[in-house]
Amino acid sequence: MKNKFDLTGKTAIVTGGGSGIGRAIATTLAEQGATSLILDLSLEGAQSVAKEIEANGGKAEAHPCDVSDHENVKGAFSKALGNRSLDILVNNAGIAHVGNIFNTTPEDLDRIYQVNIKGVFNTLQAGVESMKAKGGAIVNISSIAAHVGLSDRLAYSTSKGAVHAMTLSVAKDCLGHGIRCNSISPGRVHTPFVDGFLAKAYPGNEKEMFETLSKTQPIGRMGKPDEIGDLVLYLCADESSFITGSDFSIDGGFLTLNT
Repeated sequence: MKNKFDLTGKTAIVTGGGSGIGRAIATTLAEQGATSLILDLSLEGAQSVAKEIEANGGKAEAHPCDVSDHENVKGAFSKALGNRSLDILVNNAGIAHVGNIFNTTPEDLDRIYQVNIKGVFNTLQAGVESMKAKGGAIVNISSIAAHVGLSDRLAYSTSKGAVHAMTLSVAKDCLGHGIRCNSISPGRVHTPFVDGFLAKAYPGNEKEMFETLSKTQPIGRMGKPDEIGDLVLYLCADESSFITGSDFSIDGGFLTLNT
């Protein structure tokens, strides 16, 4: 009998896979049999995750990639894949920004655009090119910021709204190629980035602010990276073959239960 969510023999690219949510995604896919090709601006981070996966019996490779650079992405995909075709693409690489319409500068917006919008476009284009002959599954990491107004998140929300729109467009345009494209919208997830942000912004009050931020999710806590990885796994596996052009919130009830 075939095991559920078996990815044996499949090749997956995870951008931004060298830390945080990307690390959890790359690890989860490898645990189910996929070869995780970890693309990250930090080769050191990607190599660390790849070594961890291999130490646990999985298959992984690390490759440097600047998603904001179109030619760099094409080269990174070509080098990472070699003669293999791509089965799974997870667009996780992204950056954050805190700011509103009053204090966000054009330079801030450009910086977010280069990574969160152009970067996803670049990797989608390279991924679809490799998948179009035999199909595949794409998951874009969006955010609850694409769906609801959040204070001080103008540029970031704009970029994630674009990711949501690109997901719909690619899903529609690639139906004839057997390529499914979906997105997920996480709420707050406890990663090293969150700890670093709290230490910088609220020195001495990290614990209190962590509790405050955790309680903004109706379920009463932040998400875990592994929980994001498990949802991505489902959307990449054959068990979700009837799903495309959809967005899945994974936010502890933030979008639907906050009143």
